[in-house]
Amino acid sequence: MAEPRRSDPENEAVESAVGKSRKLAARIPRLILEARRVASTVIHGLHGRRRAGAGENFWQYRRFVNGEPSHNVDWRRSARDDHLYVREREWEASHTVWLWADRSHSMDFTSSLSEWSKLDRALVVAFALAEILVQGGERVGIPDLMRPTANRNVIEKMAQAIVHDVAEHPSLPPSFAPAPFSEVLLLSDFWSPVAEFRRVIGQLAANGARGHVVQVVDPAEETFPYSGRIEFVESEGLGSVTAGRAETWRSDYQTLLANHRAALRAECEQFGWSFTVHRTDRGPTELLFAIHARMGAGAMQTTVNSRHAPAQPRRPA
Repeated sequence: MAEPRRSDPENEAVESAVGKSRKLAARIPRLILEARRVASTVIHGLHGRRRAGAGENFWQYRRFVNGEPSHNVDWRRSARDDHLYVREREWEASHTVWLWADRSHSMDFTSSLSEWSKLDRALVVAFALAEILVQGGERVGIPDLMRPTANRNVIEKMAQAIVHDVAEHPSLPPSFAPAPFSEVLLLSDFWSPVAEFRRVIGQLAANGARGHVVQVVDPAEETFPYSGRIEFVESEGLGSVTAGRAETWRSDYQTLLANHRAALRAECEQFGWSFTVHRTDRGPTELLFAIHARMGAGAMQTTVNSRHAPAQPRRPA
C-alpha cells in the first residue's frame, strides 16, 4: 500500500512559482505589445537627450577646467580668443540602468476599478523604459537575472529572463552593488515595513548609485471603496480579517497609508532618490516621461560634480 504523500512546503513553493510563471508567460505577448506602443509614444515626444558625455552629436563648447586631460581641448575653437574650450557631445551611453519590478504575490492584485494588475503595469513600464533607454544607447539590466545589455531586442531578453525565473520572489529587490553613477528603478507596491525598505535602499545607494522608486498601486488601495461585511485576505499568506462594516475603517486606513507613504518618501529623500506614486487606472506614458526626465537631470548633475571635483594628490613614485 502506498504511503500517504506528505506536504513539503519547499515543493509547494516551487510548484506555486512554476504555476505563476506559466500564467505570466501567457500574458507576456500582450505586455510586450503594450510596452512597445507606450515606448513609441514617449520616444516620439522626446527631443534629443541633451546631456553631456560620450555621444557622437555635438552639443556645445565649454571652458576648459584645470585638471582635465589636455587632449580634451578643441584647439581650433580655443584659437579664436584667450580661453581654452572643450567640445562637448551629447550623453548617450555612459552608464547602466538597473530595472527591477516586484513579482511577489501582492502585485497580482486587480480591483474592478482597473483593467491592469500591479504586476502587469510594472512590467509594461519596465519593458517600455528599457526600449527607450536602449534606443538612446544605454545599457539595461535586471538585478540577479539579466546582465546589462544594449541589445535592440532588450524587451524580449527581459521577458525571457523573467518567465524562466521560477524562484520565489520577495517584496523587495535582491541585494546587489550597482556601480557608482549607475541608476536603479524600483517598481513595487512597497507595502513592506519601512525598516526593511530603509535597509535595502541604503545598501543600493551605498556606492553612489542614483535611484527612482515608483510605488505602483491599484485605485482601490488608494480610495478604500469597500462597505458592508468584507473579508480581507493577505496575499502573502499571513491570514485574513473580516470587517463587519468596512466603511468605518476607511478613515483609519487612509491615515495609515499616508503615514506609510510619507515614511517611504522621507527615506528616498535621505539618499537623494526620487519617489513617485503611480495608479494602475492611469496610463504609463506620463510616468515614463517623468522618469526619463529625472534620469537626465541626474546624469547632468553627475557630469557637473565629476568635472569640478578636486584633483587627487599624486603619490611620489
